[in-house]
Amino acid sequence: MSNVRRFVLSSLVLVCGCMVGPNYHRPTTPTPVTYKESNGWLPAHPSDAADRRDWWTVFGDPTLNALEARVEVSNQTLAAAEAAYRQAHALVAQDQAALWPTVTANASVNVSGGGGSGNVTTTGTGGTGTGGTGTGGTGTGGTTVNQSATRAAYRVSIGATWAPDIWGAVRRQIHSAKASAQASAALVANARLSAQTELAADYISLRELDEEKRVLDGTVEARTRTLAITQNKYAAGNAARSDVLTARTQLEGAEASNTDLIQQRARMEHAIAVLAGEPPASLNLAPGPWTLKVPQIPTSVPSALLERRPDIANAERAAAAQSELIGVAVAAFYPNLTLTGDAGLAAPNLGQLFNASSFFWSLGAQAAETIFDAGARSAKVRQARAAYDQAVANYRQTVLVAFQNVEDNMAAQRVYLVEEAQLRAAATDAAANVTITHNEYEAGTVDFTTVATAQVTALQSEDAMVQMQANRLTTAVSLVEALGGGWTTASLPKS
Repeated sequence: MSNVRRFVLSSLVLVCGCMVGPNYHRPTTPTPVTYKESNGWLPAHPSDAADRRDWWTVFGDPTLNALEARVEVSNQTLAAAEAAYRQAHALVAQDQAALWPTVTANASVNVSGGGGSGNVTTTGTGGTGTGGTGTGGTGTGGTTVNQSATRAAYRVSIGATWAPDIWGAVRRQIHSAKASAQASAALVANARLSAQTELAADYISLRELDEEKRVLDGTVEARTRTLAITQNKYAAGNAARSDVLTARTQLEGAEASNTDLIQQRARMEHAIAVLAGEPPASLNLAPGPWTLKVPQIPTSVPSALLERRPDIANAERAAAAQSELIGVAVAAFYPNLTLTGDAGLAAPNLGQLFNASSFFWSLGAQAAETIFDAGARSAKVRQARAAYDQAVANYRQTVLVAFQNVEDNMAAQRVYLVEEAQLRAAATDAAANVTITHNEYEAGTVDFTTVATAQVTALQSEDAMVQMQANRLTTAVSLVEALGGGWTTASLPKS
């Protein structure tokens, strides 16, 4: 290889290594050192259940575990998100192809014909005679007629076209496509986590309804006995007719509430079926006991949240994708170079096509530069920069909301723990008061209004305690979601 050719190739390599436009750096975000509500919380540890992918196992319910396993393979929202990721990943391969030459193969045969003219020689006989004798002779003459000529041309060739990525526009586009694919992968993780946490919350609500029905079943039994006692006292002349009506009204109200729980539970069961990717008719969850445990969710330092939440990763990768598009827009200010080449064989007949004399080749180069576009390229650069600024703002807002989610749920867990103890004490006292007032009513020392009031208070107190237990569980689920479940940015695809 001559020194000139080495110089040209080396220069081309150096030029192709250039990329115009800004290089991306992760935007800064306001990140606290610790959480405001972190007092009393356990630090994260690799062995903690909440740091695993199957985080729902910390609630200790086998039915919930089985339902969550179906989300991964059957949830259609998740399937749609995964399909969108595959589409984004295919776009990366499409953009990468632009780095390489486009090679085409061609083969052709052309047959043509057309009119022509020429002289054709003819012969004839003739003679003269005198009397009875004669002599013969021959002669020639020329006649013009039309003839047809047929011509053929055979050609096979291979051509190549290459536009070197001198200013890095293609590479910037590839980097943007990769970042977009990673953002799409983060959306898949976020869709998976959302479906899992929604299913867990719906399952908790289902078991809450089972527990509320257990409470109401007991209330219906107790009020049925109270109605019987009141009717007996009325028959004996020791109670007013209004007492019987009040007791019956309370019983009927409890029965109506109990019936309404059946409809609420059916709707919750249907929602769980859809999340699990099944028709509602195919899923039947038998009523079960209140066995769900409220876990202590471990937390980590706030800065770790930036690596654990898929929605944050999605917003950050979207900012990276927009940053690369600035370089694509800037590259439009520089000239484009296109190299072409063509080689093949051409001959007038098939037998001569592969002779050495039939070989041909050509090389070409074309450079193009836009001289005037009325500011269109500058506008595209401004547009790309504005889109990047918007993506950065969205990223920072996503981070702030994530910190808020964690703080909110940590505060709720701390307050609910105290509130549940208070409600449990209130429910115990209310149940004791029902017993006392009921005995006093039978003894005739208090009227029925006192008994009815005590029964209503007891039911409300027990319902409030059940709802508080459910609140603690759903808040734990929300905290797991706020912390990103078991996901980290290490799960993002690298290419």
